[in-house]
Amino acid sequence: MAVTARTRGRSQVGQRIGLWIGLTLGAVFAGFPALWMLLSSIKPNTEIFQFPPTFLPETFTLSAYTDILTSSEKLRFFLNSYAVASAVVLLTLFAGIMAGYALSRFTFPLKSLVNTVVISVQAVPPITLLIPYFGLVVWLKLYDSLWALILTYMVATIPYAILMMTGYFNTIPKELDEAVKVDGGSSMRALWQVLVPTARPGIVSVGAYTFMVAWNEFLFALTLTQSRSNRTVPVGIQLLMGEHSFKWSEMMAMSVLGCLPVLVLFLFFQRQFVSGITAGAVKA
Repeated sequence: MAVTARTRGRSQVGQRIGLWIGLTLGAVFAGFPALWMLLSSIKPNTEIFQFPPTFLPETFTLSAYTDILTSSEKLRFFLNSYAVASAVVLLTLFAGIMAGYALSRFTFPLKSLVNTVVISVQAVPPITLLIPYFGLVVWLKLYDSLWALILTYMVATIPYAILMMTGYFNTIPKELDEAVKVDGGSSMRALWQVLVPTARPGIVSVGAYTFMVAWNEFLFALTLTQSRSNRTVPVGIQLLMGEHSFKWSEMMAMSVLGCLPVLVLFLFFQRQFVSGITAGAVKA
């Protein structure tokens, strides 16, 4: 018995060591590109091209960040991205909450068809809709405007929001709705005063996912806008690639600044993000 317990204890220790080694290697593999991006952003552009390459900067400089933060055109890229992402998040959350509440709490004709359509739209690869979106945006006279990006991104984010909010509302007991109605409240009062505060983790997870989709999207932002005043951060990074030269240090600096909003968002709402996704996935 003692030998068996000792062998089992050694086996568990070995598994833990193997697990920690695997996690460490995975963290290094995932974090190295981000670290290289950060270190390259504080190097002169000439040092980035030298061979053999250096990991740590020989000359520390913040000129790339200074050039970005003092350029009205580059700051406009960030302003556009914030405006588009914020609008998409607010409109998507409103539509997702309303539709999710209806699908979770009410029975109406063609309800199963609506669910099927929502899931089907979510399953369509966005790139296959690029040409139809372009034609529709031109027909609506929204080409080269931020509204073209907002409406296009919402087509991709609203189905996800509906699925997640429906699943999360399904985890909330219907007795809460009935208690509000017994006190003379309406369905809308039950939704906004009771269910929405209760469903905060689900709302945060949907909002964070929606923000990341709108913030990082490149293909539609490149196709549906033309003037530099309507470009977003991902397209702005691409514009730093000139015909005869690449501004690698500025590209890396803008990439670092572009990652910060998503990183801060995830760090602040990590618990709500994970719990919201798991709850919505189980009960959807």
